[in-house]
Amino acid sequence: MKSNIQPAEGKLGILIPGLGAVATTLIAGVEAVKKGISQPIGSLTQMGHIRLGKRTENRYPKIKDFVPIADFKDIVFGGWDVYEDNVYEAAMKAKVLEPGLLNAIKPELERVVPMKAAFDHNYAKNLIATNVKTGTRHELAQQVMADIKNFKEKNDCNRIVLVWCGSTEIYYEASEIHQSLAKFEQALLDDDKRISPSMIYAYSALKMGIPFANGAPNLTVDIPAMIELAKLTETPIAGKDFKTGQTLMKTILAPGLAARSLGVKGWFSTNILGNRDGLVLDDPDNFKTKEVSKLGVLEDIFKPEDNPELYGDLYHKIRIDYYPPHGDNKESWDNIDIFGWLGYKMQIKINFLCRDSILAAPIALDLALFSDLAKRAQMSGIQEWLSFYLKSPQTAPGLRPENDIFKQLMKLQNTLRHLMGEDLITHLGLDYYQDLVEAL
Repeated sequence: MKSNIQPAEGKLGILIPGLGAVATTLIAGVEAVKKGISQPIGSLTQMGHIRLGKRTENRYPKIKDFVPIADFKDIVFGGWDVYEDNVYEAAMKAKVLEPGLLNAIKPELERVVPMKAAFDHNYAKNLIATNVKTGTRHELAQQVMADIKNFKEKNDCNRIVLVWCGSTEIYYEASEIHQSLAKFEQALLDDDKRISPSMIYAYSALKMGIPFANGAPNLTVDIPAMIELAKLTETPIAGKDFKTGQTLMKTILAPGLAARSLGVKGWFSTNILGNRDGLVLDDPDNFKTKEVSKLGVLEDIFKPEDNPELYGDLYHKIRIDYYPPHGDNKESWDNIDIFGWLGYKMQIKINFLCRDSILAAPIALDLALFSDLAKRAQMSGIQEWLSFYLKSPQTAPGLRPENDIFKQLMKLQNTLRHLMGEDLITHLGLDYYQDLVEAL
């Protein structure tokens, strides 16, 4: 497989719809690392190691030294936003990073000025947009494709990837226009309002053979029309919704409870968040989209239909409240009612004072770099190995998603080993001890 991977030569353009808290934190972080004033903590591509061969071989290279991913010096950022602020101004308003850090990279951040966004107020009613495109759905898609082409030429980029860091859109389910590419493209021409802004960006990218990753829970690439288009243009897609904060904790803790066959009666989760995402989620229609994405995680891990004695009566409740004083500092509380031997009850309490964009930025980076790698390796369609980063993994039809973060990591690492022609690792390890017995 290794010989089929095109090298990561030239510049990689990372285009981001939504230059808000997450995107500006990502861009500022990469620029700070380039200058040697910070470290890319939380990024598996930059800080993570991967074991190769047997444990006795002691081969544990960093992932960035093992697979051919784009170097930071070759990354160029751009994007769209509903506000006109450049990335420095937007980052200062987001108040995620300290002004001292932002001022140290001010010229680099000021150069990233948002293009006008494809936007529909009905999909994010709490945003008052001032920097938007006009036209029908079809015209907006053509404008986005023109933006991508112009950016690529202006910045002399060899390759482009798109990562949606925009707001959560309202909840709605797929309809007949989403069932095939032909129907979707006709709906674009008809200016059908059931095509969301995020779908316009996804369609534009995939139409041009450009990978698209979705950091929000919006219905976007997870429809038959987009899957068909991704196959047609041989372009990778993944699931949706960056796995940060409370859901990250669930995918770490729940597999441990399930591994020990401990029962769970209830899992109550509540959050307060004050950034732009929190403002958008203050609308019930937008919150519904996020709630559906977050609710499925525990069910997929516990599999109550297979384990009715342990999880058949699980009550799972999620709340998110907009609280401006916290800004980007999301705070979550979890109350977990569990039971063990002979049904005796116990409880777990979690209070996670996290920083939403600090956790999301390295995810956006890794998805961009791995999506680019997948494209260069001729891996098209659904990339389930990227589920590690997402609340709602996308799978082939008929396959239930895997939300256990440890199994997701094993799938990701084995995919990288496969790409580079290395042996897959099962962690069985019996051969070490059999060799020892034979030696004795």
